[in-house]
Order: sequence, then C-alpha cells, then structure tokens
Amino acid sequence: MPELPEVEVTRLSFADHIAGARILAVEVGKPLRWPLGCEPKSLVGRTVLTVTRRGKYLLLNLDRGLLLLHLGMSGSLQFSDRLPPRGVHDHFELETSCGRLRLRDPRRFGAVVHAETLEAPVARKLLGGLGVEPLEARFEPLRFHQALRGRRASIKQVLLAGDAVVGVGNIYASEALFMAGIRPTQRADRLSKPRVARLHGAIVTVLRRAVALGGSTLRDFSSAEGQSGYFQLDAMVYGREGLPCRVCATPIKSIRQGQRSTFYCPQCQKA
Repeated sequence: MPELPEVEVTRLSFADHIAGARILAVEVGKPLRWPLGCEPKSLVGRTVLTVTRRGKYLLLNLDRGLLLLHLGMSGSLQFSDRLPPRGVHDHFELETSCGRLRLRDPRRFGAVVHAETLEAPVARKLLGGLGVEPLEARFEPLRFHQALRGRRASIKQVLLAGDAVVGVGNIYASEALFMAGIRPTQRADRLSKPRVARLHGAIVTVLRRAVALGGSTLRDFSSAEGQSGYFQLDAMVYGREGLPCRVCATPIKSIRQGQRSTFYCPQCQKA
C-alpha cells in the first residue's frame, strides 16, 4: 500500500503542472471503493487551484469544491499530455487543459470522492479522525507524548492507527522504531518522554528521507511521472528478516502484529 511518503512524492510530481488547469472532461470506469458523490459532468469547467495532502489523501482543491483521492492498496496516478489509451485497470481520469490525470488501480480499493468543502460530511468522515501531520511544525515531542498516554496497545499498533500521528505506515513505523531503539511490542503508554522524543525525531527523519528517495517501490509504485522509489534499498530492518543488522550484525527478526509484518533488531531494540 502506498504510504505517506509515496503519496507526498506523487503529489510533488504533478501538483505544479496541474495547478490552474481547467477540467475539460471526466471519464469514470469500474466502481472504486467509494462513489464519486457527484455527476462526473458537473466537474467540467472547474479549475484545479492546488493539490495538497492530508495523511494518505490527496486533495485536489477546485475553484468550486474539491476531490479527495486515495490510492488504496495498489493505486497510482499518472499525469501527462501523452497518456496511452485507458486500460482495464484505469478507473478515473480528468482531462484538463494541462494534461490528463489518471488513476490506475488493479484492486479498486482506491477512491475519488467529491466534497463541496472540507466541512462537508463526507470530508469530515474521511479526514476527521486523522492525527497530526508528522512533517508539519504542529508535530511536537510533548504533544506526541501526551497523545500516547493511556494507550495500552503496542507502540507499533498505535503508530499504524493514525490518530496519534497520521501516515506512519508499516514500512516507516518499523524503520522509525529501529532508529529510536524501541521494541515494536513495547506498550505505548510506558514510553518515557525522552524515548518519545527520540521516536518523534526518528519519524520525522525517516519520512523526510523516504520522500527525498522517492518513496518505496515494493511492487509497482511509481510517481505521476512514472518514477520508482528507492527507500527500500536504504531500509535498516524492513524486509530484511534473517539478514545481519547494519549496526550490530544481529539477525533481523520478523513478527506479526495486527496481520502486518514487523521487522526489528533484537539487540538494538531491546525494550
């Protein structure tokens, strides 16, 4: 599943190119996870002002309303004025005065949803429960520590829940916990302020580096320009079960937490 860095890389790859574009046509394929919420032709004539991000959602802010895009498990966006004809897995397309924006999603867990405003019920339903953005100034160590108080679940599961801090998915949670020296199974409410501060710094560092490296391409992720990511080649623990830790040479272990694989070093992450 594309995580926050992949979504941000996607945004950066086309946001400037589509800004100011007028929507000329809308093509909808097979149903996605949620309905569009408006007649496709009602979007024709509107102008794309900006493309922003909230968690793993891309927000196409229009002169009237907005579109919330989610890439689901296997979705990706393409933006170009020379796209090939739509294929069987291409389920949504905006033809604009600056090029075509196309959502390709083989598993159809992604979505494109229209909302009149961010206060509209559908937008509040999708975005209202999301935690603070980890790459913004409001993500502070003390605030993060307060958000973890009373959370008896493992710190890895709390990170994935997305309400304490949004967008730290499976890959980057494992990497940040390794950098902070915290065992993924440690209860969140038992982390001291200094350890939470280290985890806070690790989350920011890992996510920024992932964005700089174009995200992670584990299967078929690519940016809207067709570029793959390379963070997975730089990973310290994720996907490295049985391989020596890059720091202490102890074999990396893998466990299952909430149906997801967690990778950690038993020596570097003792508690």
